[in-house]
Amino acid sequence: MTYGFALFPGQGAQHEGMGKEVYEGSKAAREVFECASDTAGLDVAKLCFESSMEELSKTVNSQIAIFTHSMAAYAALKEAGVSFSACAGFSLGEYTALAASGIVSLEDGIKIVRKRGQVMQKAADSMDSGMAAILGLEDEVVEKACSEVTSGVVIPVNYNCPNQLVIAGERQALNDAIELCKAAGARRALPLAVSGAFHTPLLKEAAAELREFLSDIKFNEPNMPVYTNVTGDILKTDNMPAHLEQHMISPVRWKTLMANGIKSGLKTGCEIGTGKTLIGFAKKIDKELSILPVETMENVESAAK
Repeated sequence: MTYGFALFPGQGAQHEGMGKEVYEGSKAAREVFECASDTAGLDVAKLCFESSMEELSKTVNSQIAIFTHSMAAYAALKEAGVSFSACAGFSLGEYTALAASGIVSLEDGIKIVRKRGQVMQKAADSMDSGMAAILGLEDEVVEKACSEVTSGVVIPVNYNCPNQLVIAGERQALNDAIELCKAAGARRALPLAVSGAFHTPLLKEAAAELREFLSDIKFNEPNMPVYTNVTGDILKTDNMPAHLEQHMISPVRWKTLMANGIKSGLKTGCEIGTGKTLIGFAKKIDKELSILPVETMENVESAAK
């Protein structure tokens, strides 16, 4: 069975016990968890299966946990004979897409994600900042609200789907932007359970540190197209350290990315790993999109039929 898109979730999808089902049901999935533990110097299976939600929600833990679960589920799908025409991942999920497409090896993907989680955790701990989802407004209205805030840095960062845009920034500026969005008629403004202002220039130092770390990593040509968050277009692999530095401080253009995939004929896919966030976005982007969840072995078996 071949699907269009392999889609990989980002931070925020974590939950207690994540990945245990595929770990127990698939040899290929277990090998991914074992590789993650050996490479990261951390018992990733124990982290995923036994940690509290509070522990899993720390950036340094959630990123390696989500990446590993997604790659394990992807390995189980491949083991079951499922393939894809292209891939993409939301924020952190783009790193999963790099490993799934062969741009980086599984081991290097684990090393990079571990480092990314560490530098982003350090950045988040150094400032009072956050993120919030604004529902029910056009993008231009949210962008205008952020531009009118004078109390600090706040910008739109996740262009998820029609009438849903996430903003991020310094705490006071974020609060001020939320109030302006409410005044402009936002249906809801929901603070997100993340520890920093991700995808903003506030992470500039963390992004530079990650780029330096990437200088020793080998990047390959992909075995399938990868659509990138930064532009929404197919990723060019000629300067990956610079791209991934930019990725950390640039908005996630998910709506554009999905639209470009749809234009090229990608109408089916699987959300591989934890949660169904990307399935929710897909329904709002194009009702004809058919995206299946692949979190458990039962899901793997359904996708392989």
